[in-house]
Amino acid sequence: MRALDRNCRRLAHSLLLVILTAPAMAQLRVATWNITNYSGGRTADIQTAVYGVFSGRTFAPDVLMAQEVLSASAQAALLSALDNAAGGPGDWAMATFVDGPDTDSSFFYRTSKVSLVGQVTVAVGGVSPNHPRNIMRYDVRLAGYDSAAATLACYSSHMKAQESGSDDDNRRRLEAQRIRDNAETLPAGWNFVLGADFNIQNSASLEYQDLVGSQVNDAGRFFDPINTPGTWNNNGAFRYVHTQDPVGAGGMDDRYDQLLVSSGLRDGDGFDYLGNSAIPYSTVSWSDTNHSYRCWGNDGTSFNLAMTITNNQMVGTAIAQAIANSTGGSAGHLPVFADFRVPPLADAPATLDFGQVPQDEPAELVLTVTNSGDTALWTANGISPLVYSLSATAGFTAPGGSFNDAAGGGGVNHLISMDTSAVGPMSGTLTITSNAPESPTLVVSLVGEVIGAGFAPGDVNCDGAINVLDINPFTLALSDPVAYAAMYPGCDIDLADVNGDGNVDVLDINPFIALLSG
Repeated sequence: MRALDRNCRRLAHSLLLVILTAPAMAQLRVATWNITNYSGGRTADIQTAVYGVFSGRTFAPDVLMAQEVLSASAQAALLSALDNAAGGPGDWAMATFVDGPDTDSSFFYRTSKVSLVGQVTVAVGGVSPNHPRNIMRYDVRLAGYDSAAATLACYSSHMKAQESGSDDDNRRRLEAQRIRDNAETLPAGWNFVLGADFNIQNSASLEYQDLVGSQVNDAGRFFDPINTPGTWNNNGAFRYVHTQDPVGAGGMDDRYDQLLVSSGLRDGDGFDYLGNSAIPYSTVSWSDTNHSYRCWGNDGTSFNLAMTITNNQMVGTAIAQAIANSTGGSAGHLPVFADFRVPPLADAPATLDFGQVPQDEPAELVLTVTNSGDTALWTANGISPLVYSLSATAGFTAPGGSFNDAAGGGGVNHLISMDTSAVGPMSGTLTITSNAPESPTLVVSLVGEVIGAGFAPGDVNCDGAINVLDINPFTLALSDPVAYAAMYPGCDIDLADVNGDGNVDVLDINPFIALLSG
């Protein structure tokens, strides 16, 4: 079951508003940053930009796609800056550096949050008609998960800048087509994200539509998680999502840097963007509670100006200055990040044993279904709700409908009943169908035994009469209780306790003979 029902969606949205207004978050944070001709250095500024804290807010990504890294040694320097920052987790690793024909992408990830399971050069850079830079894809899987649905393909691209009189539109379009073509080939169930300096000024441009537009094959289609199309260039209506240029003379007037996501990351279920992608980003505030997406450092006061440094409302003075310095003093870009909740995990007991229950007596047990996502790693709010239904085989009954459980809540209890209308052993299964990708179906074994009820002492074969037919079962009950239970599964051995002293032994023989003689 993959879709949330209406009530579950309302609950999820309510939780979302709580999460987005919280000062700190521990779900998965994915970021892209054109760090501008980076050859090394800028260490203190990068560390402050990434791990500085202002009013409880910090950048602190878990996955970082960086563009304009110049060499393997530069990538190593950036890794060192991240890994040795005061206030940082110290668990950063990097993908293999691939040296292309121009500036390159680098990929960094926190090993406590994800593992790198693959790296692909989607297209090799070159001169026209090919694109000028390599397009890279880095595949990661969430810590504590093994399924396809917990896998994220991260595309990093730096598309061709616009130069007067050149064929740059077509070169960007070729890059966009190659990314989408590759996304269409990903294994079923994978999620994907694109972090890029697009150098695109209008969402109606053909190269952008090649990424986000509907086509015959929409398996590789990307979506803008903040649903903010338009002509971004030099348009004050988009001043809260502009990322370029924080220090140059042109000022902040372009939305070049973006994160785009796959449809599976915006469907309100499982591994998912933490925000409401149906609602456009705010045009009146950088602090949009409908979105976790942020252009780090842009407080909306810098349209057509250099980024506001002093008393920057989003990041404060020190972090704003560090972001500006991190550009190396040339035309630069702001980091962009978005948060994602990880999928739920489902847990339930392997067996429910009802034991022996007298015929026609009620037989009920409590089944606890739990969202067992790792709250120590992701926090309760960083894990999507477990949404599930129950179904039981004949002879057993489970509640119908859809249920949900938030991580860290101790689980949800359900009353499971067994039919006791007929004497004999009972067995069956209860199936839990959920949105947990690691175990979309959990099967619980159901066992029990219905024993005869209302039979008089001495009616050891439970046929409703006390006569010579009870002699053999009575003898077996005394001599071999285990064999008696196997031969007469619907009877209670206490029926051989004719003298009622609580024991089945030789003291019951004379009372039994008396019953037979009437």
